Amino acid sequence: MVQVDVFWSYAIGAGTAAAAGRHLRHRARERAEAAVPDTLADNPWFTKTVLFLAVVFGPSGAYLLWQFTSWETMHAGDRSMPAWLVTGFVITNVTQGILGFLVTRALLLRGRGYLAFLQMVLGYFCMFFILAHGWDGTGYQRFFSSRPDVLATWTTGDVGRWFTSDVFFTLVGMGVVLVPVLVGMTVRWTRSGYALTGAFTPTRPADRLLGAPALAALTLLTVFGAGLGAAVGATVLMIVAGPVVGAALFLPAVWFLGLRRGGLIERLYRWWAMDDEDLAERFAAHRPTAEAHAIAVAA
Repeated sequence: MVQVDVFWSYAIGAGTAAAAGRHLRHRARERAEAAVPDTLADNPWFTKTVLFLAVVFGPSGAYLLWQFTSWETMHAGDRSMPAWLVTGFVITNVTQGILGFLVTRALLLRGRGYLAFLQMVLGYFCMFFILAHGWDGTGYQRFFSSRPDVLATWTTGDVGRWFTSDVFFTLVGMGVVLVPVLVGMTVRWTRSGYALTGAFTPTRPADRLLGAPALAALTLLTVFGAGLGAAVGATVLMIVAGPVVGAALFLPAVWFLGLRRGGLIERLYRWWAMDDEDLAERFAAHRPTAEAHAIAVAA
């Protein structure tokens, strides 16, 4: 949707940078030692992220905007919208992802691993919050309405009917391509980053926790558990207690349950173990091998 894609794109860029975090830090150290500028022009992880945004994510949003204009704008617009607005939407589907990548990369290079991880969580939270709450508490109704006339007479029964709509089947078709590619990039870059630092050896039973299925599950848990879960919690509180009181209740709750040390979101970060120090606590250190380096370069 137009209103959420800005945050979704940011979350995608932040997520790919987080997955490539070990590579980005290793590259920065090598270039600093060689007195060579660490530019983005030959950065393969940045290039692949931009290609994904421009070739996969951006076109999917443009298609939905043209084919299901009312639904894509949360039933706030139609095809009479100005051309500059459509152009801006298409551009931000790429530029916001670039911004997410650059912000996360900058934080990683400054040793702010947890804050870098939160860029992805924050992006998905904002995305899901708009879908669930919207600007007037009816975001979920707008999402589960394939046409404006359905929204006008919306009931909970329309949720089930939405799953048989042409909008739903189009989203499924797009998701079959988008989700595996994005999750696959995240998993490959994360695993090869562990191999690059010598903290991962596929033959050890303990390191199976960092296998592809586990990392894919962890990625989805971050998106839907942390991002969607927090957004739904905020929406429920703001609808039941009102926007001001609900927000006032949500902020300390999300801190205590999720963000503080030992909270659910902070534990997700620890499980993902983006910092070298985190991995050192869980696995014995090993020197990088030629095979590990080859895996990292191939990714």
